[in-house]
Amino acid sequence: MAGQKVAFIGLGTMGYPMAGHAAATHDVTVFNRTASTASRWVAEHGGSAADTPRQAAAGADVVCTCVGGDPDVREVVYGEHGVLAGMAPGAVLVDHTTASAVLARELAAAAAAGGFGFVDAPVSGGQAGAESGRLSIMCGADPDTLAAVRPVLETYGAFITHVGPVGHGQLAKMVNQILCAAAVEGAAEALNFALAAGLDTDQVLAGVTKGAANSWYLENRGHTMIEGRFDFGFAVDWIRKDLRICLDEAGRLGAPLPLSALAEADYQRLQDRGDGRLDATAVIRLRSEESTAGDG
Repeated sequence: MAGQKVAFIGLGTMGYPMAGHAAATHDVTVFNRTASTASRWVAEHGGSAADTPRQAAAGADVVCTCVGGDPDVREVVYGEHGVLAGMAPGAVLVDHTTASAVLARELAAAAAAGGFGFVDAPVSGGQAGAESGRLSIMCGADPDTLAAVRPVLETYGAFITHVGPVGHGQLAKMVNQILCAAAVEGAAEALNFALAAGLDTDQVLAGVTKGAANSWYLENRGHTMIEGRFDFGFAVDWIRKDLRICLDEAGRLGAPLPLSALAEADYQRLQDRGDGRLDATAVIRLRSEESTAGDG
């Protein structure tokens, strides 16, 4: 089913390259709140840009959203200019935003009322995964609905996992973010310890990344954490937003998340000092400052 008509709403760090991959084999119309970004995307990838989400969704087989959070999704989906107002019966809405499972179920009900399908399909793999087209996509949907949109998802997703019904994609992404937060905190604590001990950190990383302690963060962010470089990657603002979603859901489930609560508090501290746009690994700054305070 190559060559579907696709609308892609949201051209941020992730959405911009994802829509670009889709445009290689599908007819893509984009919408972005900053119109100049949409114009630049069209200049690079072809396709077309629309003035509203509704216009982008008109006539599309698949409508993908990839925006900031629950309020942003509602803004582009509902209302006179939202995608639901422009979609035709039989089309499928795919939400790639990391959002709440509550919202996913809400969107599925709204889509069904209009005769549309719905897939909650948050992604993992970061900017590098989006640019290389090798994202992991966790999908909550009816199997037939997912099958209908799979040709689009396969343009930017190397690993597409059907984890269950609507809402389960977002729940699986929460598992992902809980693990990521713990990995970042562990890497920050361990690498700060290595620095305090005066170890050769290149050799330490060479050793620990070959054993059971290895993680994506150690391999891809270990050196940048040690060097104090954080002007890239997955921002503190975004991981804190995701952890708030995890903690809210955990409260409903009665599942304790002590490490996630610790990480969320650290990210709030970074936001409070104006570091919200830095990469999440900037949490090592807090550990370093605590070490210095201890020396005093």
